[in-house]
Amino acid sequence: MTRSGNLFDELSPAGRERLREAATEVTFPGGARIFDEGRRADRFWVVRSGQVALDLHVPGRRAAVVETLGPGELLGWSWLLPPYVWHLGAQAVRTVHAEQFDAMVVRALCAADPVFGRAVYRTVAEVVADRLRGSRTRLLDLYGPQGSGTTPG
Repeated sequence: MTRSGNLFDELSPAGRERLREAATEVTFPGGARIFDEGRRADRFWVVRSGQVALDLHVPGRRAAVVETLGPGELLGWSWLLPPYVWHLGAQAVRTVHAEQFDAMVVRALCAADPVFGRAVYRTVAEVVADRLRGSRTRLLDLYGPQGSGTTPG
């Protein structure tokens, strides 16, 4: 999730249990491509251990890594909003152990329980905002004439 939160922390105990019942444990070896930008987003993960690089296709250049995720963080948010297509790509940097969730199942849970759904949407919206800020800064650092403009100190 965002650096300060976790999807499970935002849910009621009953909501946490429903979400955990929908989880499947998965492992991605280091170097494995988890998903590619522009492909169908039909699942998401909560990273338990390891590291994932989020990248952005840059025409004529190698993909730019815009963020690195670790334990407790949400991997994937494009599953929640139509057209359900990944906005970034993801690759395991180090072996990743994660809980995987089927997007259709979780969207159905959100529709069936408005309180649960509001908590999921709010938390994912915070992740999106955080990732957009981070991606903007990283891209300015990589491709801007004088970087992001942030000064040390």
